[in-house]
Amino acid sequence: MKKKPWEYGKLAVSADKRHFVNGTKPFFWLGDTAWLLLCGLTRTEMCEYLTNRAEKGYNVIQVTISHKWPTQTVDGKNAFIDDDMAKPDLTPGGFWDTLDFAVKKAEELGLYMGLLPCWGGRFKKGDLNLSNVEAYTAFLAKRYHNSPNIIWITGGDIKGDKPNDLGEDGLTFWSKMGQTLKKYNPDQLVTFHPFGRTTTCDYFPDADWLDFYMFQSGHRRYDQASLNQWDDSLSQGYFYGEDNWRYISRVDACGNIKPVLDGEPSYEQIPQGLHDPTQPFWQEIDVRRFAYWSVFSGCAGFTYGHNALMQFHKSRETVGAYGCTIPWYDAIHSPGSDNMAVMCRLMNSIPFETGRAAQELLADEPREKHERISVFAGDGFVLCYDYTGRDIYLKSSLLAADLKNAWWVDPTTGIRSYIGAITRDKDLHFEKPYGAHSHQDWLLLLTE
Repeated sequence: MKKKPWEYGKLAVSADKRHFVNGTKPFFWLGDTAWLLLCGLTRTEMCEYLTNRAEKGYNVIQVTISHKWPTQTVDGKNAFIDDDMAKPDLTPGGFWDTLDFAVKKAEELGLYMGLLPCWGGRFKKGDLNLSNVEAYTAFLAKRYHNSPNIIWITGGDIKGDKPNDLGEDGLTFWSKMGQTLKKYNPDQLVTFHPFGRTTTCDYFPDADWLDFYMFQSGHRRYDQASLNQWDDSLSQGYFYGEDNWRYISRVDACGNIKPVLDGEPSYEQIPQGLHDPTQPFWQEIDVRRFAYWSVFSGCAGFTYGHNALMQFHKSRETVGAYGCTIPWYDAIHSPGSDNMAVMCRLMNSIPFETGRAAQELLADEPREKHERISVFAGDGFVLCYDYTGRDIYLKSSLLAADLKNAWWVDPTTGIRSYIGAITRDKDLHFEKPYGAHSHQDWLLLLTE
């Protein structure tokens, strides 16, 4: 029987502070966005969803505890007495038993649960505030103290310094939540899920309660810097568009190195720009681009998202939020989610923990936007990802001497197609595979 990750050791930050480990075993984060799991699925449906993700190779499921208001299960069991978040409703068979069930099922399947105590809107509206956050957070920390598969994610699509409607300071509030989690469970990792197109280190660059950074790169195109919508974020002073790889450099520049993840990229089958369903929808090839761009630039893993799964839309006949017409039970079979399983297997087939961004290996001119080629090199390997299907040129003089063979890797299947032995008399030219392929993007792999 396959060992569960925590059976190798507790999930922790590696010595180089760039990735995660279970004991001495590197852990590549492959997350799925299941924000509304608790209010959207029955227990039977939870088992179906979690089993599907575990069998594909996902290892972290991101779930919000209190998202909608009032906070209830799909069958109407309340989380709180009188809507007071300091008073959990512990009626047997109710909300908290349902969360216990989900956590335990995930544990049986070898999955971590990335639990958000609340979505950011709960603080914004004052339902959770400075007077009750410590009691609520301590309740959570104590309840799941002995669960080996818990990761805590504070925040929830909110600027960390934004005050709430009561005038309370956001930095003080989120710090109190993070500190309380660490006080009771010092060995469980804690992070902060930030507002769209911002990073954790924009708000908490050196917080002692925060173990790793997240950024939220989704869901806009290059030309959608401002849409006059609630999620405009230009007040932060920067906008990277689809270049999610740029967030890693921003995090590194804060000077306090920690693992970093794209915790919410553009979801598969969600409108580009989020709000207008007449716009094109992001597809599986975009998911692959965001994944490889971020991981090859230094992320410790990647979190996938699908419009139908984050909200657990249930009908083929009705339209859900953000123009969703795909029910969740169809979305679990989506090609983008399969492609992320391919990526995870690829990364675990090499010593990814030794890897780093290696753009200097490219022999031709730097390419921007969609034409960017991401290069990732480590002990005994080089990986390149090209979104547009152009040829790849590498500087032979900068490649490690032990690299001798080359393969094209299909990012939709993971199948490796041998190119041949590498010759070193000049810069290397790898001509893209031609033929009736269903995709334009490719991976190039060099190994010993």
